[in-house]
Amino acid sequence: MWIRTIRSRVLGAGALRRKSKKNKVAPELEGAQTARPKGFDDFELRLGDTMRGERATIGKSLLDVQRDLKIKASYISAIENCDPGAFDTPGFVAGYVRSYAKYLGMDSEEVLQQFCLESGFQTVSALAQGSSAKKPQSLAPLLPKQNNAGSTDIFKTSPLAMEPPDAGFLETLEMRAIASVAVLASLIGVIGFGAWSLLQEVQQVKLTPAENTPIVLSDLDPLGSVQFPQTEATKNALDQRLNIEKLDRLYRPQALDFPILTARDAPISSLNPSDFGNFIPQPDPAADPGGEILADVEKNLPSEAELLAQIATPQVLETAPPTLALFAIRDAWVRVTAPDGSRIFENTMKAGEEFILPQTEMAPTLRAGMSGSVYFAVEGKLYGPAGTGGKVVKNVELSARSLMANYQPANLDLDPVLERVVAEATVSSFTTDGMSE
Repeated sequence: MWIRTIRSRVLGAGALRRKSKKNKVAPELEGAQTARPKGFDDFELRLGDTMRGERATIGKSLLDVQRDLKIKASYISAIENCDPGAFDTPGFVAGYVRSYAKYLGMDSEEVLQQFCLESGFQTVSALAQGSSAKKPQSLAPLLPKQNNAGSTDIFKTSPLAMEPPDAGFLETLEMRAIASVAVLASLIGVIGFGAWSLLQEVQQVKLTPAENTPIVLSDLDPLGSVQFPQTEATKNALDQRLNIEKLDRLYRPQALDFPILTARDAPISSLNPSDFGNFIPQPDPAADPGGEILADVEKNLPSEAELLAQIATPQVLETAPPTLALFAIRDAWVRVTAPDGSRIFENTMKAGEEFILPQTEMAPTLRAGMSGSVYFAVEGKLYGPAGTGGKVVKNVELSARSLMANYQPANLDLDPVLERVVAEATVSSFTTDGMSE
C-alpha cells in the first residue's frame, strides 16, 4: 500500500514539471510567431555612418584626411563617433566638424546640428542664447545702503567687491624702485660730469709766458730797415721809376690768342759734324808737348784696384773651397747624396745643363746613369767624363782633390758632341780656355 502512495506522488510531481515547462515555452513561441524580418529603414542611421560612407566613396583614409585638412586622425575619428570629449579644447570642435563636412561635400551647418544632437555638444552661440533666456535676478539685496554723505559706490563698499579700495600715490610707491631710480640717476650724472670735464680739458688752451712778445708780421726784406741817405737825385730817380711802373700797368699789351712759336730745327746741311761726338778735332801733340807727357804719365800710373791689391792686408777668413759643378752633354740622370743620406739633387739633366754643388763640410757622393755624358767642373776647368757610354757609376766622391786625381781634363777635340754642346751652352762654372790641343 505504501508503494502505491509513493508511485502516485512521483507521477503527480512529473505531471507538474511537464506543465510548468509547457507554460514557459508558450510565451517564446508566441513572440516568435509575432516577429517579422527587418528592412533597411528599420535600422537607425547615425551621423558617423553617413560620414564614413562619404569618406569611403571618395576613397580617403583617416591619414589621407589628416594630410589634406591638417587635422589629427584621432579628431576625425572622434567626429565620426560623435565624441567631443576626445578634443583638447572644445572651442575647435565646431570648426573641425564644419571643415570635415565641407571636405566630404556635405552641408556643414546640418552636420554640426546633427553632431550636437547626437553628442550633446553645445556651441558658443547656444550657450549665449541659453544664458540670455534667463531672467536677471534683482541686485537689491547686494546694494549697500546710502551713507550719510549719499555715496552709493558698490565697487568700494560692497562685501562682494573684487577691486580693493583706492590707495594714495605715496602708498603705491616702493622703496626699492625709488632707490633704483636714484642710483641710476646718480650714475648718469657722474658719467655726464666726467665727459664734460674731459671735453673742457681737451679744448683748454694753455698759454706759456714768453720773454719776447711775438710779432705777427715779420719783415720779408732783411734790408728794409736799413736807411740810406736820400739825395735829390735819388728822389728824382725813384719818382721816375714809379711813374714808369704806373704807365706799364696802364699800357700793358693784351695776351695773344695763339702764341708765336719760333722753330728750333734746321736743315741737316746746317749741322757741323766736327762739333759732335768723335769728330771733334783733337789737339796736336807737337803743338803742346807737355800735354802728351802728362797723358803718358796718367797712362802709366797704376789703377786704384792695383794699388789696393799691393797693400798687404791680414787674412781673417779661411780660404773658400774650390767651386764644383756637374755638366751634361746629353740627357743623363744624376743623384747627389749628402754624407748623412739626404738627397741634395736628383734630376734628369738636359744637354748643356749645369748644377753647381753647394759648399758642404764633407764631400757628397754621385750616382749617375749615362755616365759618359756627365762631366765635372773644378775651379773653372772641365774634367771627365764620369764613365763610359751608358754605364751607371756610383759612390763617386765629389771633392776637388778626388776629381782632379781620378779624372783627366776634358779635350774638345776628342769628343765633337762635347765641343758642340760647350759652344752652345751658357755656363758659369768653367771656361773653354786650354780645352783643345
